[in-house]
Order: sequence, then structure tokens, then C-alpha cells
Amino acid sequence: MKNKYMALVEQAVTRTDLPAYDVGDNVDIHQRILEGQKERVQIFSGTIIARKGAKGREMITVRRLVQGEGIERVFPVNSPRIAKIEVKRSGQTRRAKLYYLRDRVGKATKLREKEAKPTGPTKSKKKPAEA
Repeated sequence: MKNKYMALVEQAVTRTDLPAYDVGDNVDIHQRILEGQKERVQIFSGTIIARKGAKGREMITVRRLVQGEGIERVFPVNSPRIAKIEVKRSGQTRRAKLYYLRDRVGKATKLREKEAKPTGPTKSKKKPAEA
């Protein structure tokens, strides 16, 4: 069982304005950067290859290729330096960690896109019984 004080701190720190994301998604992470007195936002685009931690301690590892060289960054999700996270594309995966993408280059790093679940009422394809 967790310490009740730690649970209170985690609850206060956990952000609620983040979108739903998962491993395999292509995301844009907008990070605030201080340069002297100025603050600007830098975007890091890539694929989420790992998630770890929970609630206030959650971290995601994002990987992208730049000029044929793989770059990975680990972001604390609840950091005030993270302005926002945008999910560009949802990838279909069968694993929790996508470390195998480190060995791949080019088109081999592409993941199949998740099929969107239909929302709202669905029509049944059965014919009504005739009386």
C-alpha cells in the first residue's frame, strides 16, 4: 500500500489536460525552453517507444530519426516544461516496449495505424423476421 501523503502529492502534480496516448503513437511534444530572459517552445516529433511510472512519476521515451541517426529523449509527462502533447497518429502494437525499432531504419520503422473504433449506435445487419 502506498503512503497516503505520497498519494496526495501525486494527485496534486498529475496533469489532466493531456490527451490519451499509448506506445506506438506518433506525437509532437511541445517543450518550453528558456534562453536568457526569453521563453520559446520547441517541438520534438517522434514515436513513443516506452512508458514507465504512473500518475505523477510517468515518463515517456520518444524516438525519431534525424539524418539517419536515431535520437531518443525521455520526457517527464507531468513536468511544467511540457507545454502540450499532440497525438498525430496512433500506431498498432503488440508490445509494451518498442526497443526493437532501434535496429531498424527507414520504412521498417513504420507501424500499422490503429483502426478507429466506431462511435455511436451501430446498425445490425440481420434482416427483420417476417410475420
